[in-house]
Amino acid sequence: MKRPTVAIVGRPNVGKSTLFNRLVGKRIALVDDRPGVTRDRREGDGILLGMEFKVIDTAGFETEDPETLPGRMRAQTEAAVREADVALFLIDGRAGLTPLDEEIAGWLRSSSTPIVVAANKAEGNAGEAGRLEAYGLGLGEPFALSAEHGEGIVDLFDALRPFLEREAVEEDVDPEGGPLKLAIVGRPNAGKSTLINKILDEERLITGPEAGITRDSISIDWDYKGQKVRLIDTAGLRKRAKVDDKLEKLSAADTKRSIDFAEVVVLLLDATRGLEAQDLRIADQVLEEGRALMIVINKWDVAEHASSLFNGIKAALADGLSQVAGVPLLTVSAKTGKGIDAILDAALKLRDQWSIRVPTGELNRWFDHAIDQHPPPAPKGKRVKLRYITQVTTRPPTFVIFGTRVDTLPDSYRRYLVNAMRRDLGLGPVPVRINLRSPKNPYAKR
Repeated sequence: MKRPTVAIVGRPNVGKSTLFNRLVGKRIALVDDRPGVTRDRREGDGILLGMEFKVIDTAGFETEDPETLPGRMRAQTEAAVREADVALFLIDGRAGLTPLDEEIAGWLRSSSTPIVVAANKAEGNAGEAGRLEAYGLGLGEPFALSAEHGEGIVDLFDALRPFLEREAVEEDVDPEGGPLKLAIVGRPNAGKSTLINKILDEERLITGPEAGITRDSISIDWDYKGQKVRLIDTAGLRKRAKVDDKLEKLSAADTKRSIDFAEVVVLLLDATRGLEAQDLRIADQVLEEGRALMIVINKWDVAEHASSLFNGIKAALADGLSQVAGVPLLTVSAKTGKGIDAILDAALKLRDQWSIRVPTGELNRWFDHAIDQHPPPAPKGKRVKLRYITQVTTRPPTFVIFGTRVDTLPDSYRRYLVNAMRRDLGLGPVPVRINLRSPKNPYAKR
């Protein structure tokens, strides 16, 4: 079902992200006492007393030159209001109206989107004076609200209901059973947001020369050749020792949660900086979480000595990511768009390999052949007997091998089995997990 949309707008630090988190029922948007934490618009599925809708958290509205970072943030807020069925204009009830509130109200009055006004931070009667002041905005009857404490929810429901209760529109059902969840990660200023904007062919995310613009992980639904894709932009990950700011720590934790929920992760490198130790740490973290990984070198249009750079990175990855051989290495220009289709096609193929289930009969025929080709060693002269294998789960492919004395099986033999599996069973360069089990000894307790 296509859901109606609510955009939450207001000046910085009036509680927009706190209200967003309450409406979606979980702490998604970053919240901090300092103003201006939210930069890009963030979307989520909201529910209010049984009424379902899409809710958009926006950056605090500021009057700055369009070329500045606050100016680009404002452009994202304006786009969110244009797309919404209703805009929820928050003011700080305790602080009362400010000149910026009045300027925002003037802009909203010129919009074709319906507006409702709420005086937030109005626990008890703390915001009553601010609520009464808000009548002067000329945007209808304001109501009191406390996003933090959940007060005024019924009034919020009554205000939004006329704009949100309508016949739902059927959306196309994805025959594959869900969108490709594709997260873009990397160091600050690698071009993650610019790449997503080029994929979408619109200025959906704020970009610029400043490092660290993205703070929240932003997910955007999109269609590619009939396949639904959920693109996830993330905050840049710096070396942990260099991160001492509380907000940057929150952003890094948000990025790590996005990796957990992704299916395929694109690690974006900067061609002007090459491969650094932090890139390998990020890649290792992705693989440890069991996600499918691909490496993409951005800014390829300005790369110097491109061939030697590509081969150097490929060799370094072979050494640094030896646990998963053959991770796809591609190039792209987020500025021109060259290479984007190859990234998306490779990501869809990776997800298929990451989700593969091998029939038990085929799996054990392969297993017998692999053992015949290269029998397991006999540590200290005691033979390890491997009996059979079964796949217990997918995403990533996970297997259990049953046998005797498996606790003595060297890691090198386990790597042999994993590499043979990738080669022979079509698993490709995705994480593969193998667990070893011995049958219970019926005489052990005697």
